Amino acid sequence: MTTFNETSFPFTLSDAEWRQRLTPDQFAILREHATEAPGTCALNHEKRPGSFSCAGCGQLLFVTSTKFESGTGWPSFNDPIDGAVGTSVDRSYGMIRIEAHCSNCGGHLGHVFEDGPPPTGLRYCINGLVLDFCPAT
Repeated sequence: MTTFNETSFPFTLSDAEWRQRLTPDQFAILREHATEAPGTCALNHEKRPGSFSCAGCGQLLFVTSTKFESGTGWPSFNDPIDGAVGTSVDRSYGMIRIEAHCSNCGGHLGHVFEDGPPPTGLRYCINGLVLDFCPAT
């Protein structure tokens, strides 16, 4: 995991441009650090070969081969595409967690936990609403 400075990303837009580009739910998650309700995103059950990209900027983030069923209600992955996901410390709600961000636009994706499967032992618990899935051809 690489830690990124939250204020400096290659892809940037104004709040007005983000609101135009994203749905209200995507804006709330990517730009305001919200979380979708568990079990509400169809991508949680996506098993076809393919890739997942950031709905905000289009950067590739994960591939299906790293996705697993965590039982949490959110799409879970044990390893992002190299350099695609950055992290920062999240001290909200009276706890300390590791927040996952798109390294290109800084959009909030979810959180990283140390209870995932081998080989990484990590679980990237990601809001499915901020992912776009592209099936392999």
